[in-house]
Amino acid sequence: MAINWKVILAIAKTHLLSKIKQTSVAALGVTFGIGAYITLVCFMTGLNKMLDGLILNQTPHIHIYSEIEPSKEQPIASYETLENSFKVVHSIKPKQSQKKIHNALPIMAYINKDKRVKGAIPQIKSNIFYISGSIELGGNLRGVEPLEEARLFDFQNYVVKGSHEDLHKVDNGILLGSGIAKKMSLKLGDKIQVSTIKGDVFPLKIVGIYQSGLAEVDDIQSFATIKTVQRILGEAENYITDINVKLYNIEDAYSMAQEMENQFGLKAVDIKTANAQFETGTSIRNLITYAVSIALLIVAGFGIYNILNMFIYEKMNDIAILKATGFSGKDVQYIFMCQALIIGLVGGLLGLLVGFGLTSLIDTLPFETEALPTIETFPVNFDPWFYVIGISFALVSTFFAGYLPSRKAKKIDPVKIIRGQ
Repeated sequence: MAINWKVILAIAKTHLLSKIKQTSVAALGVTFGIGAYITLVCFMTGLNKMLDGLILNQTPHIHIYSEIEPSKEQPIASYETLENSFKVVHSIKPKQSQKKIHNALPIMAYINKDKRVKGAIPQIKSNIFYISGSIELGGNLRGVEPLEEARLFDFQNYVVKGSHEDLHKVDNGILLGSGIAKKMSLKLGDKIQVSTIKGDVFPLKIVGIYQSGLAEVDDIQSFATIKTVQRILGEAENYITDINVKLYNIEDAYSMAQEMENQFGLKAVDIKTANAQFETGTSIRNLITYAVSIALLIVAGFGIYNILNMFIYEKMNDIAILKATGFSGKDVQYIFMCQALIIGLVGGLLGLLVGFGLTSLIDTLPFETEALPTIETFPVNFDPWFYVIGISFALVSTFFAGYLPSRKAKKIDPVKIIRGQ
């Protein structure tokens, strides 16, 4: 016998409207559960994304450099007369080697041809002293290509005063770390002297203030162009100490780093190896976020189950009459299942609206801190998948919450109910 869905839906609707208070409470349980889920997951993942960005946006997917390390073979190994003897070497020293990468420019050109690579750019790291008046601070100066750094690593987002383009245009310019500028009472347009470890002193013009959000970095680190740093160090145009690589897919980083180490004989560190502890922290934060969110939805599901269970006890007479007039047990089960899904759908849609409203409000709240000057409001992640998951979970949870009570309604014997009246 075919099921008359029109009649079943009409009866389900009548049951829900006849107990509007209980229906509203059930729908509100779903609404607040889904609303809380959307608010929590959007805010927490937005916060995690911001924290990840502070580290990962500034970190190359693969960092290539020439590592200073002890020689694998010591000179004593070259003596044939001692070939079969047991040798012990004390106080091993690193081999004589330079920080520069030999053939850095051809290596970068080769890497940039790889279709997996978004960009490979040079960098120079140097230890210097900042001098302003009688104040002298130790730190490091990095030589970069400002426009390429902005394209690949969002460099411009961390320039709080001035511009990365000014660094590109102005000869002998410097982007000074915010901590250094504060300690030395320097501002945009001022001059600062930098001294190399050899004692050579060079004047530079402050064209911008850089702030990464990490105090230990901003207190020592500044940026100049590759050519400026080469000139300060007295090195040739091919002097490069590091190559930073950005990939289209971060998952390729580990395998490509291994390839580059073997191919070029240089140290290549992938982003996950370099930030292993940070990755673990991110995973734990995400796990907590999703665990709490799912718990909210499960609690809402149990609320629906209790309310639908009460519906059955209160509708015993109606169930008996329905069965006495020809409705089968399966029809009765479908009626209560429809009630549960209607509550889930209405409550879920309202929950999405509540969640969107709350997250939109949070997104407008000011978030002002000296550590994160580029962040103006609280971070929120408006990922559409969260809303799809929310409404899906609302329907699934109410489906299972209504399934057990509906099975009970299906098995009710109408004769026993009518005799008891």
